Amino acid sequence: MEKKILVVDDDPKICELLERFLIKKDFQPTIATSGKEALEKVKAENPAIVLLDIKMPDMDGINILKKIKETNERTAVIMITGLKDEEIAKEAMASGAYDYITKPFDLDYLEMCLLTKIIQLTA
Repeated sequence: MEKKILVVDDDPKICELLERFLIKKDFQPTIATSGKEALEKVKAENPAIVLLDIKMPDMDGINILKKIKETNERTAVIMITGLKDEEIAKEAMASGAYDYITKPFDLDYLEMCLLTKIIQLTA
């Protein structure tokens, strides 16, 4: 079962939290702290799922999402954000996001989303 997860966030604390959580849950996390780095890692490593922050310093998360989907439409993208903005959530989902999760994270919900999507990808 493919368990590579790319975490894309410019906040080192969020990256560290998610990396520790994912390792503990037997996933294989990789970290990217910019949109450019995220796109390079998607091409090089082909993760099953990308956890993508919407607010990135170099590139808008929605644009990163669209580029990821152009690179590999099977890569699942879960948007993560500190903002509760229904318009951005709708745009993310319309652009191909699998889910939209707000910070602070409900780690149980995040784990359920990851496992559900990985099962779908391997079915």
